Amino acid sequence: MTDTRRRVKVYTLNEDRQWDDRGTGHVSSAYVERLKGMSLLVRAESDGSLLLESKINPNTAYQKQQDTLIVWSEAENYDLALSFQEKAGCDEIWEKICQVQGKDPSVDITQELIDESEEERFDDMSSPGLELPPCELSRLEEVAELVASSLPSPLRREKLSLALENEGYIRKLLELFRVCEDLENREGLHHLYDIIKGIFLLNRTALFEVMFSEECIMDVIGCLEFDPSLPQPRRHREFLTTTARFKEVIPISDPELRQKIHQTYRVQYIQDMVLPTPSVFEENMLSTLHSFIFFNKVEIVGMLQDDEKFLTELFAQLTDEATDDDKRHELVNFLKEFCAFSQTLQPQNRDAFFKTLSNMGILPALEVILGMDDVQVRGAATDIFSYLVEYNPSMVREFVMQESQQNDDDILLINLIIEHMICDTDPELGGAVQLMGLLRTLVDPENMLATANKTEKTEFLSFFYKHCMHVLSAPLLANTTEEKPSKALQTSHCVFVLSDDFQTCQLLALIVELLTFCVEHHTYHIKNYIINKDILRRVLVLTASQHAFLALCALRFMRKIIGLKDEFYNRYIMRNFLFEPVVKAFLNNGSRYNLINSAVIEMFEYVRVEDVKSLTAHIIENYWKALEDVDYVQTFKGLKLRYEQQRERQDNPKLDSMRSILRNHRFRRDARTLEDEEEMWFNTDEEDLEDGEAVVPPSDKMKSDEDLMDPISKFMERKKRTLLQHAGGIILMSSYYDPLFVCKMLLTLLDGGLVGLVDYPDDDEEDEDEEDADSKEESPPLSKKSKLSS
Repeated sequence: MTDTRRRVKVYTLNEDRQWDDRGTGHVSSAYVERLKGMSLLVRAESDGSLLLESKINPNTAYQKQQDTLIVWSEAENYDLALSFQEKAGCDEIWEKICQVQGKDPSVDITQELIDESEEERFDDMSSPGLELPPCELSRLEEVAELVASSLPSPLRREKLSLALENEGYIRKLLELFRVCEDLENREGLHHLYDIIKGIFLLNRTALFEVMFSEECIMDVIGCLEFDPSLPQPRRHREFLTTTARFKEVIPISDPELRQKIHQTYRVQYIQDMVLPTPSVFEENMLSTLHSFIFFNKVEIVGMLQDDEKFLTELFAQLTDEATDDDKRHELVNFLKEFCAFSQTLQPQNRDAFFKTLSNMGILPALEVILGMDDVQVRGAATDIFSYLVEYNPSMVREFVMQESQQNDDDILLINLIIEHMICDTDPELGGAVQLMGLLRTLVDPENMLATANKTEKTEFLSFFYKHCMHVLSAPLLANTTEEKPSKALQTSHCVFVLSDDFQTCQLLALIVELLTFCVEHHTYHIKNYIINKDILRRVLVLTASQHAFLALCALRFMRKIIGLKDEFYNRYIMRNFLFEPVVKAFLNNGSRYNLINSAVIEMFEYVRVEDVKSLTAHIIENYWKALEDVDYVQTFKGLKLRYEQQRERQDNPKLDSMRSILRNHRFRRDARTLEDEEEMWFNTDEEDLEDGEAVVPPSDKMKSDEDLMDPISKFMERKKRTLLQHAGGIILMSSYYDPLFVCKMLLTLLDGGLVGLVDYPDDDEEDEDEEDADSKEESPPLSKKSKLSS
């Protein structure tokens, strides 16, 4: 069997700084004569060819990541990685590498440790600091080498950062950059590229503050244009100064805020576009850059939030009918980006942010925007609405309930959301799926508040079913009438053409899924709506759709209702014969083994297993002839058996009364005692028993409850000679020693429909004599003379 521990994928880093998959194989470590040392070998699992042969160099920095990844650099700009299938294999190879390099396998980077002695390290730390060469054009190569040599050592990185910071070295380097650019000194520009890139990898906030200042940031970007690996320099500064335009949709009066916005955009551009893709060793060296951008966004949100004049003007122009479409589009996009920035805030700051927007009237503004015809503006408004719903659904619910007291149903915010969902023009209904998720969040009782004075669940669900549910179910009701689907459903903003096309069926599936969610989480509201509007019958019409996913949605809806085991629903289903479309869909599906087949069988199996008596009788009495030939599963025959058992109990009320007596807690015995007695009954050999010997010794509890057992004893005396019919065999039991135990056995078999009760007539004189003799003593066990017949 293949050793999966050493199964690996080999990756190399290409010129675009992306990882290329070189193949899958099995890794081993061995001494290679040609390379004069221990090496890592990977042979392809397909043909055994050599995918990798790499000597473990004592000075190469190997790094272990995520328990299953080992990465290293073979040469400049040539990084390798082994991705292991199992952690054990990674650990094994990692120990080999550490053994060659003389490192502790517990480290994650083999060269992270400094190879100096403790004394030398102490002397190095106590030394005054790193001395930088003079910042001159002729010394740039020396500076670049110093920066590159300092990066592997944390201690040297720290000293280099302090030297750069204290001597104002970065500004001197940027002055040299301008000189080199004027002189077109490509060699100097290439050295400056390496130096500035290395300074980024120092991961020092104080250095970033200098580099990203207003007077330095464009020169820093200019240095990063002259990548030595590229034949021509990039034109990042040209893009930032001419192509990228900063638009103030609302004039910003605070110069500090404006400068902070410019800075954040440019630093984000450096991170995303200017800096090369970091190698696996450099990823953690840019964490401070990520933090710099993050905290800048937090500052921008806070400064805008505190500027009441700015926000007031923003919402005023958003809702002003005189605002032209282009301007409104810019305003909505700004507000959307503003809300996206807020996701970086801490929870308490985010609470204050959304509370400010709520006080400024963001929900009434969104209501106005969603009523407009511009699709792009409505899309941006939907994104803003999703931020609000995810943050605080209770705030949105409170607003829509308050506006219902003043406005008509057609212009309610939640109804606008439903209509946009219905009218989504995207063939894949991407917007409708997003809006359906928002509606689901709003009607979810799990996130509704309950206080001593009011219950949000009761109030909002009453509002929703009164003012909104008819809008949500309108496409379903219109598409499942008996008339031909040539009519159109007219809403205030679109015409919904009814048909069985893919887009329409997708929409109906979304609506049915939301109704299914309501059945599961709402109680009497959805029950009253389904029964009064005959919703289940309408939904089951969809089982005839040519699209299987829609038919399955309809089946899931009915299955969820049946799963509640609510007799109101059951009577509604039986009264309207709602199993008929389910049976038709099952029969039309034929012998195909697919999801529809499985869903229908599972539904009937649930009715059988849970013994839903009313539905069992309804199904057998009305649909047995259609289903009796289905024999590749035992579900329908099992349903018929359940039905016959019910009829038998109805015809024999004495047995039913005996069941009720035995189920009464007053006659229950210890479960363990019953199990022990049953074990004794079936393990006892008849030949070992003597007359008068009891098979099961009476328990203390039975002795104390002797008076309570009198009704059963009398009943069993009348049935002293009883047949147990099981799988075609009849076992005659001549007497009983523990009536409760025997009744328990009898009823267990009765439940399975495998036993019937009959009186057994006397066969010969000998049996009668034995019975007379035995009646004077305690009842004996089964004797060899008991009759066995088939």
